[in-house]
Amino acid sequence: MDDTKGDFQEKEESDELYEHYNYIADPGQEKLRIDKFLIDRIPNTSRNKIQIAAHNGNILVNKNPIKPNYKVKPGDNISIVLPYPVRNLELIPEDIPIDIVYEDDQLCVVNKPSNLVVHPGYGNYTGTLVNALIYHFDQLPELPSDYFGRPGLVHRLDKHTTGLMVVAKTENALTHLAKQFFDRTTYRRYHALVWGDLEQEEGTINMNLGRSPKNRKVMTTFEDETQGKKAITHYKVVERFGYVTLIECRLRDWPNPSN
Repeated sequence: MDDTKGDFQEKEESDELYEHYNYIADPGQEKLRIDKFLIDRIPNTSRNKIQIAAHNGNILVNKNPIKPNYKVKPGDNISIVLPYPVRNLELIPEDIPIDIVYEDDQLCVVNKPSNLVVHPGYGNYTGTLVNALIYHFDQLPELPSDYFGRPGLVHRLDKHTTGLMVVAKTENALTHLAKQFFDRTTYRRYHALVWGDLEQEEGTINMNLGRSPKNRKVMTTFEDETQGKKAITHYKVVERFGYVTLIECRLRDWPNPSN
């Protein structure tokens, strides 16, 4: 909902691609080191990979992180998350309609609809906004990426979020836009429906945000400032509907927050 949230959205589709496994040890299970227990059950993995997962707190036994030398006991509920291997991706142009609300020779602004993934990633290798963009535009410039190509893009939106996105059509535009987003000089405004009837007309949420150590599929907040990343969201009520409230969220450094 703010610039920091955008940082987490980027992180989700770069270094936070995981595969999830869950096992319950049999009643007759003999005590066995966790790495030996899991290596026989998870395909295409290694003992070292499992030990690293344990060191990083990504192996839970009965919902608690364990050490690499933990010995499995009968009835233990074991869950583990491992990073997906990097996949070589070929971007395929697809004739997907895009809603262009502004365009010049340097950039364009598109209105991304809900249920459209911005760029290819695990589970969504086709049918994305990027596939549409490379069909409609030739030779879009691209920033370096650790995993997947994102031609023309310097930011993203969640799959279920509707909103405007800036697409660079030239290297010059891409460079300048990337610097603006990095320096956080871009102005962004979001509208969201939240559960409940908020007590205050406006306020600020200042918490550290990161992936839950118990369920890597969801995000959570941390009181410990060494965990997660600082996320600040300023909001004000737009309209009340009783059981939900429509709010406007903005960045801290807007020049005129009252507008």
